[in-house]
This record gives sequence, C-alpha cells and structure tokens, in this order.
Amino acid sequence: MSNIRINDAVKKYGDNTIIHGLNLEIKDGELFTLLGPSGCGKTTLLRMIAGFNTIEGGNFYFNDKRINDMDPSKRNIGMVFQNYAIFPHLTVRENVEFGLKNRKCDKQTIKQETDKFLKAMQIDIYQDRLPEKLSGGQQQRVALARALVIKPDVLLMDEPLSNLDAKLRLEMRQVIRDIQKEVGITTVYVTHDQEEAMAISDRIAVMRDGVIQQLGSPKEIYQKPSNIFVATFIGRTNIIEAKIVNEVEAKLVFSNGYTLKMDSIAGLNSQDVLVSIRPEEFYIDREATEGIKANVMDSIFLGLNTHYFVKLETGEKVEIIKESDINEDVKPQSEILLTIKKEKINIFTKDGEKNLLRSSPNEK
Repeated sequence: MSNIRINDAVKKYGDNTIIHGLNLEIKDGELFTLLGPSGCGKTTLLRMIAGFNTIEGGNFYFNDKRINDMDPSKRNIGMVFQNYAIFPHLTVRENVEFGLKNRKCDKQTIKQETDKFLKAMQIDIYQDRLPEKLSGGQQQRVALARALVIKPDVLLMDEPLSNLDAKLRLEMRQVIRDIQKEVGITTVYVTHDQEEAMAISDRIAVMRDGVIQQLGSPKEIYQKPSNIFVATFIGRTNIIEAKIVNEVEAKLVFSNGYTLKMDSIAGLNSQDVLVSIRPEEFYIDREATEGIKANVMDSIFLGLNTHYFVKLETGEKVEIIKESDINEDVKPQSEILLTIKKEKINIFTKDGEKNLLRSSPNEK
C-alpha cells in the first residue's frame, strides 16, 4: 500500500492550463474521492497519477518514491474504468487471472488468488461465462476483482458506476466500500455524483477549474462548505441575501427585516452577505410571530419526506424538506411563515468565495 503525495502539480494542453499548482496528500489505506463537475480536472489528475497523462510541473510520489517518469506498468496500480474494459473473448475467471498470468505467477498462486477474489466479489458462480452473458453490475465486479487480484499499491477508479442504473449504483457503491475496507488499499475514486462521493469516501476533494475548493470528510464538507460553489454542489441548499449587523449585538438581518441574534458572527464587520440554508433547516412555524412569509407554489410527496417549493416575500424561491405528516395541510397557494435553524446555516461573503463561519481558510 502507499500514501500519495502531489506537490505543485501542473497540467497543460497547449496554452490551456487544466491543473494549477495543485497540492494534495492521500493517506495510506484511504478511500479518497475527487469530486466535481465535468471538465474540472478530476479525471486529468487521476490519469497523471496513473501515468497516462504527461506532467508539465510538480512532483508525484508513492510513499517517498517519485513516479513522474515511471512507466504506468511499473507503478503497481489497479484501474477500474467507467466502461469496465474487461476482455470480451475471455471468461470471468480468465479476466480475473489476466494480471497474475501477465506477472508470470505460478499456477497455484493464480488459482488461489483468483478463487479468493471471485468469491469476495460474489462472481464465482459466473466464472465460466463470457462478459456478454453478465449484467452491468456483474461486469463491474469482474473489473474490480481483476484490479484487486494483483495486490496493487494503489487502486484508481474513474466514474466506475456511471453506466449502471440507479439500483445497481447503490448496490455497487456499498460493494466497493466494503471490499476497499477489507483489503485496506489506498483508493482514488473519481465521480461527479455528490451523493455517491458522500456515501463511500473517507475524504473528498471538491474541484473546480483545476483547483481544490475544499478538502475534508463528507460531514465537514456538507456542514461547513468553504464557499458558495461547494455549498451548492454538495447536496441541496438555498442561497438568500442578508446583512451582518454588528452594533450593540451581533445580528443577521434578512431583507424583510427578520432578524436572528447570532453569537457566531460577533467580531465580524457589518456587511452584506449570502446565507446558505439547507432545505431541512427551515421550520414551517405556525406559532411564530416573526419570520419570513412565503407562498407555497408546489409540493412533492416522497414517502418519508415532503419537498415544498415556495416563494419568499423577499422574492427568492426556495426548497424546504419536511418529514411527511398524514395530517399536514400545507397546500399549494397557501401562505406560511418560515423560521430558520440558525445553528446549521452558513454565511458567505457577498462574492460567495469565503465562509465567514469557518475557523480555517479555504483550501485553495
């Protein structure tokens, strides 16, 4: 196994810089996810680690070994791709054996290790089938077994679940997390699916335009996003304009005059701000005398929760998630009064680039 260290990485295509002096350390045995929208540089960075892309600047290390100029075949990595990339003319067993045979392992080792991973991935009953006879999820299990059987130092996974249907994605992401924890291999996982990243990762790097916007655990990134981009990319949120007023006491004042006293903003300069409020952080409060008036435009019942889409008296449109209640009488076109769980909100500078409630600076 290896830890991965990246110092001042630069990737260019002609005059276009994709990765801008990026620094990153991935811990030994960690399931680490590169998350971001299409074109943010996450797959480019993964391919630099794999050796499939050239490196225009900086240094890449596995443990203390510099790998910049090392051939991909010498890096002892396992790769799992979006399109599985398993050999169509080989059986399941032959696919899993391939890397071991390529390394000229003895027959006993090949059989023993192949049997182990066929069973671990629950594909031993399909070992004599060709890939065309397998479902997408079964093919992805074959790809994962083939990558792991060679006991790589690092496992690299590029959007491995994006070709599967929703049910299979849920199943396979748990398979990946379980097997990764069992084997204990350092894994770098690339996805644009924030829910997938939250579900499987030890840590996540959220990327935009080749720059890491925030690095942390799923909980840290969800609860204390470093900027508006991260807040809106990870989960749902509502962005509302407000002001910090620090005079006799620290207050957050919304444009309709609704005021929250907040000790957490004491010491900050009075200023215009943007407030991130998750849908579950609103109360539909029937007893409050102060709050933000809103008109319900629509609602969607989703079993455990109901989603309400409302227009605030301040003009903003927001989404609210509330636990479903059989006696609930909030209907479209009805007027409601909203209050806010102030302990859970995040407050950003007017340009959205800095979370004023974070104790540490943006990871950029």
